[in-house]
Amino acid sequence: MRMRRCDYHPYIDKYMDAVRSGSIIVGEDIRLAMDYVEDKLSHPDVFIDTAKIDKAVELMERYFEITLFDWELFITACIHCFYNSNDTVVFDTFFIVEARGNGKNGFISPIAWYLTTHYHGIKGYNIDIVANAEDQAKTSFLDIYEILEATWAKSKKFFYKTKEIIVNLRTKSYIKFNTSNAKTKDSKRTGCLIFDEVHQYENYDSIKVFTSGFGKRKHSRAFYITTNGNVRDGVFDDMLAISADVLKGIITDLGWLPLIYRIDKEEDALDPRMWHKANPSLRYLPALQKEIQKQFIEMKYTPALEEEFYTKRMNWPKQNRAIIVTEWNNIAATNKPLPDLTGCSATVGIDYARITDFASVNIHFREGDNRYDINHSWLCLKSADLSRLKIPWEQWGADNHLTIVDDVEINPNLLSEYIAEQMTKYNIVKLALDNFRYALVAKSLEALGFSSDRKNIKLVRPSDIIKVVPVIESCFARQYFIWGDNPPLRWAVNNTKLIKSGYKAGNDTGNYVYGKIEGKSRKTDPFMALVASMIIEDELGTGESAFDDLPVITG
Repeated sequence: MRMRRCDYHPYIDKYMDAVRSGSIIVGEDIRLAMDYVEDKLSHPDVFIDTAKIDKAVELMERYFEITLFDWELFITACIHCFYNSNDTVVFDTFFIVEARGNGKNGFISPIAWYLTTHYHGIKGYNIDIVANAEDQAKTSFLDIYEILEATWAKSKKFFYKTKEIIVNLRTKSYIKFNTSNAKTKDSKRTGCLIFDEVHQYENYDSIKVFTSGFGKRKHSRAFYITTNGNVRDGVFDDMLAISADVLKGIITDLGWLPLIYRIDKEEDALDPRMWHKANPSLRYLPALQKEIQKQFIEMKYTPALEEEFYTKRMNWPKQNRAIIVTEWNNIAATNKPLPDLTGCSATVGIDYARITDFASVNIHFREGDNRYDINHSWLCLKSADLSRLKIPWEQWGADNHLTIVDDVEINPNLLSEYIAEQMTKYNIVKLALDNFRYALVAKSLEALGFSSDRKNIKLVRPSDIIKVVPVIESCFARQYFIWGDNPPLRWAVNNTKLIKSGYKAGNDTGNYVYGKIEGKSRKTDPFMALVASMIIEDELGTGESAFDDLPVITG
């Protein structure tokens, strides 16, 4: 057990010692957080304002008639850590991830209230609470409003309140709630931002609007509070990735404090003792314990509840195994650097539903068990589905993950030109695409030397997909896929579901093909291009370098 270097504050010391001794059950993220916090607070320039910590706790507990839990006391203490030399906060971003029912809002409400008071000591310390839905945005605001209402005989001397805004009369600091539809909220002079249920944010639109005027107040802070959810490759997953690098010491110059309460592995969900990892308030809340136990029993008889239990009660995303391609941790594991594949043999897969919409090409390599994939897509700006796409497609275009086509359609020559460019680097031995899509691109591919007559094109049928599904499933499970950082491809896998072959005809063959989870806003083309390229991966042999055999591309 790592021993504390010194005494910081009792609320920090007690929690840190309890985590490290194992007297409270936490996950690896929280254990890493204790080491990270200690490293930060051990800096000789750090000052911990004990008087403010003690006053904040006394006020919050008295006015809100609560007793703060150990993790809440720990955070309250960390809020009041400063650098002496420039009077800035040590932690300016709090990323708090807890399972449902642990009282995130019940904690952030008194914190927001306290930060507007003269005891915190900053005039104009405006607080904006942001959420996707108005009801969620109002949750903490109404908690504060109701406390003021209950104590109005005294509180009216210090606060002005309506159902839309609360103002501290002494500091002129306000508390407001906002929805993510925030087009008119730019350039705020906000002292504290509270983003509620970050897992629902598919992009950074609302965050950018609110943070554009942020940092103009002394001791500005942002709180991101959330459970886990089902939106993948969005803001939440980005914040998890940043948090992981912060806790591992890879990022050292951010003022983040990530406190991520979740189980460490899927099996933890089956052991009630391990539920504390995702639920730091569980030992204080018998009703929460009873509710989780009830849902745990019910999910055994109702498989549809399994995803909800794992995702919301254990902070461990788990989609219905009967339909998803693979679990998210296997998709995320593909984000490893690609080696130099110059001269290696490869297959190519092409997929598109409509040439006026979205198209993808996948270059596929195999080296032993490892599969390497270079995936590129094209997005037509005239696509009827463009407004439905909840993805940062402009950023993906800037990052060269996809090509944005400002035309009535994606010209097939764009795909063939891309393939021709790859042929100068890799030995492309065969190409595969859906049998029903071939006619549109046949002429372009013929110019590259690929045709059914030459037998170097495979026209994919459902029976081919059935055969490759178990191979793909195994590659995901054993984390053999290596794609580099390719958000569109990860997104596409998460948009794909398994469909029983013959199900519509009333026959359960035990085999599966792939289909879209949702037909308009969740494209699968990048993944289906990979599927096509894997159907013919037997052509690759051992994947040894064959650069000398590359065809000569002429104009």
